[in-house]
Amino acid sequence: MNYRRQMVEKLLAVLSRTTPVIHVLTGPRQVGKTTIAQQIGGSVSFPFIYATADSPLPFDTAWIETQWRRAIAAAPLTGEPVLLVLDEVQKVRGWSETVKLLWDGRASGPEIRLLILGSSALLMQEGLTESLAGRFLLHRCPHWTFPECREAFGWDLNQWLFFGGYPGGAAFVAEETTWKRYVMDSLIETVLARDVLQMTKIIKPTLLRHLFTLAATLPAQVVSYTKMLGQLQDAGNTTTLAHYLKLLESAFLASGLELFSRGVQRRRGSSPKLILWNNALVNALSTRTLADSLADPIWWGRLVENAVGAHLCNHLNSVEYSMTYWRERDREVDFVVSRGRENWALEVKSGRSGKIFGLAKFRGRYPQARALLIGGPGIPLEEFFSLEPAAFLS
Repeated sequence: MNYRRQMVEKLLAVLSRTTPVIHVLTGPRQVGKTTIAQQIGGSVSFPFIYATADSPLPFDTAWIETQWRRAIAAAPLTGEPVLLVLDEVQKVRGWSETVKLLWDGRASGPEIRLLILGSSALLMQEGLTESLAGRFLLHRCPHWTFPECREAFGWDLNQWLFFGGYPGGAAFVAEETTWKRYVMDSLIETVLARDVLQMTKIIKPTLLRHLFTLAATLPAQVVSYTKMLGQLQDAGNTTTLAHYLKLLESAFLASGLELFSRGVQRRRGSSPKLILWNNALVNALSTRTLADSLADPIWWGRLVENAVGAHLCNHLNSVEYSMTYWRERDREVDFVVSRGRENWALEVKSGRSGKIFGLAKFRGRYPQARALLIGGPGIPLEEFFSLEPAAFLS
């Protein structure tokens, strides 16, 4: 596919000139990080070396040193730089210390511009903060947006809300059973079986899988940990479930949003609101077709609300913004986005019946909060999904 995401031009601009830092591109699997790197490599006028550590058997740090030597050997005598791309480098144990050593010793050799790719936010962040502090610039590569899928595949909004925007699955959408199988086998299974299990020691891997499946069947719903314990076999305790939810979030699969409150202690013990980072993760596990989903306003409303939450998760920097929800008795605000002392209350008008909104009550409690209606009489869904969420939070 010849489609070029905006990230290509952004990274090409910084890698085409001398750069004092390592550039790091992180994001979910199968969203085109490798393609972006290959497109950049095909656009630069100097040598390009690509290597990946995505292997069933883990590499050691000798692999990184070998790729660095390849880059040095490829350096032209004219003094031109070399672009070195290391893909899935977080799978190499001790990778950050080795990269630091090589990067700090580059002054005596040719100019090497380094781009690192990774699909585990947790492992990447640990390595970057432990050894490479002050030496890197982080770029986030999110799931494909509605405008990208419309331009690349000709999808309308309903198709994007259902199929979720994994580019590799676009070829199978005409046969939904095949598409579901592709997402299950090539995406979900790969991430759960390889990426998540490599993040940390998982005592109960079966529980992790069941927790993800439960989240996928209850998108955009608030589910108490007590209820989860009742539905999951060998569930252990709420601390284990909360930890596993964080691991799923680090793999860009699912988040458990906490309850908004001025009291942090209360928020941490709250029932999480389950958000899948891509609607494909929901619909691949569902027996419903696109036509079935459109015919069920309650389910379709869940998909729309989850897509709004996923759009926020994918595009709002977690360092600058925090995302929660609010509920008091039968009143609810779908999402509360906070930045410092600023709060925005977001309600999704998806047409789902039986839903009692709590925006008025929330603003009565927090009068400084700003309101944002998405869908219905508010921001049209196509407009909201076509822009960065930060454009509306100013």
